[in-house]
Amino acid sequence: MSGGICWVHVGDLHLDEDDGWESLDRLRAIVAQVNARIGEAADFVFLPGDNANHGTPEQYARMLDALAPLSRPWRIIPGDHDFEPGDLAAYDAAIPRANRPETEVVAGHRCLFLDIVSAGAGGPDFRLTMHDRNRLAEELARAKAAGQVPLVFMHAYPGDLAADGETIARQFIDGEVAFVDTGHTHYNELLNDGRAIYGATRSTGQIEEDGGAAGFAIVHVQDRVVSWRFRRVDAPWPHVQIVAPGDVRLITRPTDPHQVPRPGPVTITARLFGAGADADAVPMVAADGGAATPMTRGEDGSWHGAVTLDAGLHAVEVVCGEGRDRIDCLVRGMDAIPKRRLPVAPGEDCHAIGPWPIAGIDGARLGPNKNGCGW
Repeated sequence: MSGGICWVHVGDLHLDEDDGWESLDRLRAIVAQVNARIGEAADFVFLPGDNANHGTPEQYARMLDALAPLSRPWRIIPGDHDFEPGDLAAYDAAIPRANRPETEVVAGHRCLFLDIVSAGAGGPDFRLTMHDRNRLAEELARAKAAGQVPLVFMHAYPGDLAADGETIARQFIDGEVAFVDTGHTHYNELLNDGRAIYGATRSTGQIEEDGGAAGFAIVHVQDRVVSWRFRRVDAPWPHVQIVAPGDVRLITRPTDPHQVPRPGPVTITARLFGAGADADAVPMVAADGGAATPMTRGEDGSWHGAVTLDAGLHAVEVVCGEGRDRIDCLVRGMDAIPKRRLPVAPGEDCHAIGPWPIAGIDGARLGPNKNGCGW
């Protein structure tokens, strides 16, 4: 397998003095955990917009102060709350350009950071600027020419755009975007429209789901296999995450053996974060409730173990101490070619995969955009 990319997603901060800077302490706790437990295993930390609830200089100053100790690079995009003053002047003045690139290539993945707020009238009037419309087409072409996997970072789903949402989502399909990382919803959610995976991470401020518990998502993409897990800040360590092969919920390339392996010995790859004092601990892998076997650590820090699987759906679990992860792994022979229809409603949240407890998704959609309160 080729090298993968991994990042930590810190959900919308909504930093605001009116709630006593509630999300500021949460941000500091996340920064401390990234430094102490994740470190260089993450390529960067991502903030998906709605960073300052009213887009004021003081709110950005507080955010930058909390991010200052972070040991990893961080990247940021604006949301509609950052645009509340009617422009992004305070956002641009506060945030160094290095932290808000338009495009960045990381570990063979072309990361495209999009602005969907500046072209609108404020609020949830999301539109891509003409600059980003043109840039998106150019960068997706560059990724294809260079053999890079494109990833997109934007504040909301294409289905939330006030104009040309389906056109943008079809560009993602044609450009073979593996994952689109978003904020805005306030709740954890994954979409699979059959061609691309979309993820939204619970906000850090204004949380309604899961009793208001804060946390962050760890996202890993390798050989176009997407692995996404949300962890609460109070969850025990280590954090175990199966990164290959893919879970059946996140299959977009059903003939790709990285996503749908062939019958026989299947290599399971996992990442172990934050082992701490248990640094010598060895993860164990098992399939379908069978005997667990120890995994072997590779040069890149990933853990690998083989299980023998016949054609069909299998439950694969990796356990290390209190940390565990599970995927439902679909196995098919080379001659089993599934029927595929044309994409319908790409980039729309009707493609939500629904509840997935081990990933941190309860499916209730408790947030102001669906079933939550009006923040």
